[in-house]
Amino acid sequence: MSVFSKQLIVYYRESCHLCEQVVASLFELQAELKYEIIQLDIDDESQVTAETRARYNADVPVVMFGEEVVFYHFFDEIAVREVLSS
Repeated sequence: MSVFSKQLIVYYRESCHLCEQVVASLFELQAELKYEIIQLDIDDESQVTAETRARYNADVPVVMFGEEVVFYHFFDEIAVREVLSS
């Protein structure tokens, strides 16, 4: 069980520098904003459905809160803060 009640899902791809930057930035805010980061490899069929892969394949990294897309491609701290405070 997670110590945090809120979760951000990151759809990423191996060897993606934007993905690495986004995940690193999310980890920097994690202690302050108290959320869990769940990383799902968009190319791993055991982690994502074909529908999810088709929807987000060209847009990784994608960060989601529940069913809501928080941002695509580039880290958006304001969007993260807004979605977690709602």
